[in-house]
Parts: sequence; C-alpha cells; structure tokens
Amino acid sequence: MHVVVAEVWRGDFLESVHHGTVYAAGPEGQTVLSIGEAGRPMYPRSSNKPLQALGMLRAGLDLDGELLALACASHSGEAFHLDGVRRILKNAGLDTGALQCTAALPIGEAVLRTYLADGGVPTPLTMNCSGKHAAMLATCVANDWDTATYLDPDHPLQRTLRETIEDLAGEEVAATGVDGCGAPLFAIGYRGLARAFAKLATSPPGSLERRVAHAMNTHPEYVGGTGRDVTRLMGALPGSVAKDGAEGVYALALPDGSSVALKIADGSTRARSVVMIAALRRLGVATDTDETLTELATAPVLGHGKPVGAVRAAQIMHG
Repeated sequence: MHVVVAEVWRGDFLESVHHGTVYAAGPEGQTVLSIGEAGRPMYPRSSNKPLQALGMLRAGLDLDGELLALACASHSGEAFHLDGVRRILKNAGLDTGALQCTAALPIGEAVLRTYLADGGVPTPLTMNCSGKHAAMLATCVANDWDTATYLDPDHPLQRTLRETIEDLAGEEVAATGVDGCGAPLFAIGYRGLARAFAKLATSPPGSLERRVAHAMNTHPEYVGGTGRDVTRLMGALPGSVAKDGAEGVYALALPDGSSVALKIADGSTRARSVVMIAALRRLGVATDTDETLTELATAPVLGHGKPVGAVRAAQIMHG
C-alpha cells in the first residue's frame, strides 16, 4: 500500500526508511506523480482545516485576514495565536469557556519551554486547534445553532463542513472519525485532497475560496508559527496554500493549480517536508534557488547533538 519515499542516513550508512503515499497533479489536474495507492482514503487530519474554514464561510462566518488564517491553523500557541483565538470568541460574544477542544500544551518548542517554566498547564486555549474551534463556535452563533453540541457529527455545522469537503474533493467522505481535538474527522483520498487545495489556490478574486487562500498565504505565521515548516513553506512560495496534518500528512497547492497530497505511513513528521520538496521538484518548482526550500529538502540526523547525517527523499521521488 505504501512505498519507501524517504531514507534516513547516519553518515554513509542507511539506518532507516519511511514509507508513504504521494500524489501530485499539474495545473490542469493531470497526474504528474503517483506513488502508492493515491485513490485510497485516509484521514487528512489538520490538512482538512482550510476546507473546513471554507465551509464555515459558506455558512455565514464573517472572518478574514489573520483570524481566518487562525481558523485554518495548527498553531504553536504563541501569544499572538492565543490573542487571536480570544478575539474570534469575543466577536461572537463568547469566551474561552465555550471551547470544547482537548486541553493540551502549546506545540511550539520555544513557547512550550517558557509556558512550562511559568507553571502553565494544558488548556483548550493552548491546544493547537483552538482557532478552528473558536471559528466553529462563531459560525454557530452566526446561524443561531446550538454551541453546546457543535462537535456532534449530526450538528448542522458538521454536516455543512462535510458537504464542503465533499464538494471541494469531488468525492464522498469515506469514513468519519474523531480528530485529536475532538472534532469530527472526514476521510478522503489523496487525489481528492490535492484537488480540494487546488480549488482554493485557483479560485477567482472575491470568492470565498480565494479568501481562505489569501488569508493563509499572507498570514502564514498564524497557520503554523515561528520557525514551523508550513509557515516557512508558504512564505517561500507566494500564492501557495499549504497545511500540515498529524500522522505525517501534508497538502499544498500553487497558484497555477499544481497540487500535492502526501502521507508518511508511520506518522512521522521528520520526513514530511523532505518528501514535499521532492514532489515540488517533480512539478517543476526550482527548489534549489530558495534558501528555505533548500533547507527543507533534507532534515538533519543528529549524533551527540550535531548533524551527522540526513533524512533524504528516496530515489523514487526523483523519477
């Protein structure tokens, strides 16, 4: 089902491999790269968030700019992220007590150290999905829907989000689960996920799809956080839409309609960006001319705290 897409080299010794599935399409939707079973459904995890955000806009949510980007985010928990979540809730007449996402610590390494040193504990606000949950609650308020049951798969909010994902992906949701944050999670195929991101990136100005894409690309720090690969990736590719997801998922689309959807089979994050950059190369993106893209093309393997090797894309990714 999955194929070796990345190799872990410690010095000149191949120590480990990562299997995965990768699908990439060109500007007209034509298949450029298909490794593994690209039609097989999977849970996109947080890569679904931009699609869910569009569903909320379609349902009447009035959100834009950095706060809309935050609705699409798996944020690091930095101060500006938490302030943004509070702003979304306040504008809807709510406070953080309405959040039903799982209590968690910030996922940004630097902010986590400071947070713990200050005696911080897991809270729904500091959970990386709190921006999405705040936007979900605000959508409920805008429609006079019950806010106490917004995580129920049969809630009108969740039915709307499922319909939006199916519309963008061009396929039916194959399974419904519960995401790490407690929200319903909808499974689609790699082709469908890539197709959905391409629609966001290529929709005309003034459309709700373009509003999501523009918010994410112009405020990438709200989608991820300081130093995060998804933030750096969108910063290096103007007009792109990218979103990482748990269990090794990554999706991206360029303004010309080219798109990528991938998953590292063992759920590891260390190979995710490496494989994404290799897929972009197959799409003709000159990744070696940008410092950020060059850095993301490999991941360091450490020995005694120093780089002694690297995670690299497997030969199959190079064609």
